[in-house]
This record gives sequence, structure tokens and C-alpha cells, in this order.
Amino acid sequence: MKSLKEVNNFSDNLMNEFSHTVIGYKEQIKLILVGLLVKGHILLEGVPGIAKTTVAKALAKAMNLREERGYQRIQCTPDLMPADLVGTLIYDPKTSEFRPYLGPVFAHFLLVDEINRAVPRTQSALLQAMQEREVTIGGETHGLDEPFFVIATQNPIEQEGTYPLPEAQLDRFIMKVKMGYPETLEEEVNILDLHEKRTVEPVEEFETIMKDPHQICDMQKHVAETVAVPPLIKHYIAEIIRYTRVREEVSWGSSPRAGIFLMKSAQGYAALSGRNIVQVEDVDAVAYAVLNHRIILKAEKVIEGVHTEEVIGAVLDIAKKTVRKSV
Repeated sequence: MKSLKEVNNFSDNLMNEFSHTVIGYKEQIKLILVGLLVKGHILLEGVPGIAKTTVAKALAKAMNLREERGYQRIQCTPDLMPADLVGTLIYDPKTSEFRPYLGPVFAHFLLVDEINRAVPRTQSALLQAMQEREVTIGGETHGLDEPFFVIATQNPIEQEGTYPLPEAQLDRFIMKVKMGYPETLEEEVNILDLHEKRTVEPVEEFETIMKDPHQICDMQKHVAETVAVPPLIKHYIAEIIRYTRVREEVSWGSSPRAGIFLMKSAQGYAALSGRNIVQVEDVDAVAYAVLNHRIILKAEKVIEGVHTEEVIGAVLDIAKKTVRKSV
């Protein structure tokens, strides 16, 4: 790959296919694609019935990952065990030895549906896979094939039978992308039109865009090596991260890893915009999704009605002013 043209073509074709399958959510889909391009994992949050799972399944089909070890879906329930995710050792009576059974995590694209319905010990089984891209079974470590991409979904309003993700697990997701209700009446009507005479799932009509899923590895490498981050932008990102730690509304701010993820995400967003240099607007476009699950507000501020998005907006404004003064 010699330019960002292949990345842009993939993005344009993908967004065009989504326009026939999912109404709205263009910015959310773009953020998911950013996560894919920078080797990150995505947490999709939204109420039931707004196409979270459809988006994930459609993306897997677009990447030509419908075979057994290309795409795997896990429906989380309280009785799901860690071995159901990563695998276990199975006794083979023919050889009188234990051999590893590789679980569904050994796939290029893993959809973890309703992740907050799994108990904490099962959630934690994903930690090593998502960060180190390897899994240990019976003392033996097995590497995961690239590309490896996780999309997890969760419902933010239902509390019964759910287990909130601990901060360590949340931090493995490069972004938490929030999907709300359709924004306009027109979108609601278009959704009804789309499904009026449909007899099959929308995903089944989704076209495969990528012949070889390993093309995504080339795109990931190209974005990392080609999209430059100027010193001023790095300074801006560092100011953002540091200001999240000193706000009076915040109990715990963002870690250095959040800064790395913010920079990587801005690189991906710039690439999708056809630029090989990150600009301030690229950072701003991904900041809310990268930081909204990495800032813990004080309990009294939550009671007062303060939202994480408000704090992030204030931090971005202050960081811009600080950077301008330093220029």
C-alpha cells in the first residue's frame, strides 16, 4: 500500500453498504472503523433494539470473516465460564494425554454480546487476549492470529442480572461508542421503510468488501507508520490527559494508556479523513469515545447531575487555551 487510498476506498464502500442496512449512526460506525484501523477494541453501549449486534455482524461480513475461525459470537449469561471463552484442556483417551481445546476467542473477529451479563471471573478471561493477544491454557500460551478485533455490547439501563465491568476491563477497550435512539423522525420512518417487505436479516444483504481479511493488517500497519502526529498535537493530547486528573468533579482521571489510545485513535480518524497528519479536530472527534469510560466522577457530582461528557468538553477547551499560550 503506497497511500491512504485503499483505506479511504474501504471506508467509503463500507459506509455505503451500511447506508442500506443501518439507518443513521454514521459517526458511531466511523469510530468503530477507527478502532479497527488502530488495533483497538470497541465497547458498544446502547439500549436493546438499536442495531448494535447488526453493526458488528455486518462489519464481520464486510471483512469476509464469516467462516468458523474468522467470526465468533458469544452470548454472555451469568453461567458462562472462562473456559467457555478461552478454552480448556480435554483428556484424549486414545493418547492418554490432555490436549487443548481452543475457545471462541481464537477468531479474527469476536462479538461479545451483552458483556455485562457475564460474571467478573468470565469478563476477566478476556483481559490477556485483548491486551497481549494471547491466551494461556493449562500453563501453555497460545498466540492469537491477526487481525484480532473485539466488539462487546452492553445495555446501560438494565441493572438486574448484570455485572458492571471493572476499570481494568474497561481500559482494554480503546473506545466506548454510545449508540442512542434515532435522532430524527425521518430516520424512524426510514427504518420502517427498510424493514417493510424484508424477509431476511439486513446483514444477509450486506456485500463482502474485502477479499482477504489480512488486508486489514496492511491498513493497520500503514496508518501507524504513515500518519504523523506533530509535537503540538502530542502536547495537546498530554494536556487533555493531565487536566482530567485535576478537575474537581473527578475522583480518578485518565492514565498514560488513555493518552496513547487518544493519539492512536486520532491517527485512525485522520486516515479516514484522507490526511497523513493529525490535526486538532481529529483529536476532538475521538476524545469523547476514548475518555468517557476512563474518567470516574465523584459520587456527589453524579448526584448533582454532572455528566462525564461535560467534563471532557471542559477539559478540551482548557487544553486548547493552554496549547495556544505555549505556541
